Amino acid sequence: MKKDNRKKMTKYAAVAAAAASIVLAATGCSTNGNSSSTSSSQSGGSSSAFQGSPNETYYMVTFLSGIEYWKGCFAGMEAAAKDLGVKAVFTGAPQYDINQEVTTMQQVIAKHPAGILVTSINAQAMTPVINQAIAAGIPVISFDSDAPQSKRYAYLGTSNVEAGQKAADYLGQALGGHGQVAVITTPGELNLDQRVQGFKEEMAAKYPGIQVVAVQNGNSDQIKTAQVTSALLQTYPHLAGIFCTEADEGTGAATAVQEAGKTGQVKIVSFDTDKATLNAIKSGEITATVAQGTWNMGFWGLMDLFAIRHNLARPVANWQQSGVDPVPPEVDTGVTIVTKSNVNAYLQQ
Repeated sequence: MKKDNRKKMTKYAAVAAAAASIVLAATGCSTNGNSSSTSSSQSGGSSSAFQGSPNETYYMVTFLSGIEYWKGCFAGMEAAAKDLGVKAVFTGAPQYDINQEVTTMQQVIAKHPAGILVTSINAQAMTPVINQAIAAGIPVISFDSDAPQSKRYAYLGTSNVEAGQKAADYLGQALGGHGQVAVITTPGELNLDQRVQGFKEEMAAKYPGIQVVAVQNGNSDQIKTAQVTSALLQTYPHLAGIFCTEADEGTGAATAVQEAGKTGQVKIVSFDTDKATLNAIKSGEITATVAQGTWNMGFWGLMDLFAIRHNLARPVANWQQSGVDPVPPEVDTGVTIVTKSNVNAYLQQ
């Protein structure tokens, strides 16, 4: 993501915060997710405007649908669905397969849902099918991994360039500004590519004594990543750090480092907060991980879809014909660095 887009993300995060207070007030929700059944006969801003039908169904579409990561996202969506009185359904491609996710999206479109919250395995491949949904009158919001050239209304997720920069800062400081590091990622997935971009840019700008010696493909797979990491440790015997752009690659790298007898010597910074990653931080096998605001992606993603479906956000008259986006087009849901010092808070969730 370009620097000007990062500025937009910050700007719209503030807009989203303001919108949050309005929606919470209108729905009678408290910060703990409880909803009110109070209704009002007044029009405009009444709680009834934010009450849907039990038959009103919104879908979350993912890839690698069985992984733990999506649970936090869908939990947020379910919380919003409960507040709004609508139905949320989780689905996705079971494998890391572009064609599977496109097919899943087409199947969801055929059901004519009230809206779709989708994460894109590949931005270019998903753009036509997202546009197909929009053409069918179905609102679409992107989350986690965007398809920015599509006609989706908004993207809610991590500013991945900045997340990569934070990972670089943590690893750079942990290494004292010197040493060789490698990156393990899955090329072609926009959010992961942006994390690599931010990591490399930050290392080059702030830590000239650290050399990024390799960027390798772990294919979002623990076994493949363990094999890749073993090869890296042989090729670069003085390797001091590894940045993994997603969770399975982080645990795969930790396995290989442990088998090489280098746990603690090779510092690993991973991504996300699945139980395996958190337990590896507690045991010292992984040094740190980047936690994303997954619950916020699901909660505010559905709130946006509902507002669009019910035409509750009207920035200008005839916004559809005028090409004016009714919701903030990009919202940064934030990240936190998780280490041994705060991992227990995440394990207790």
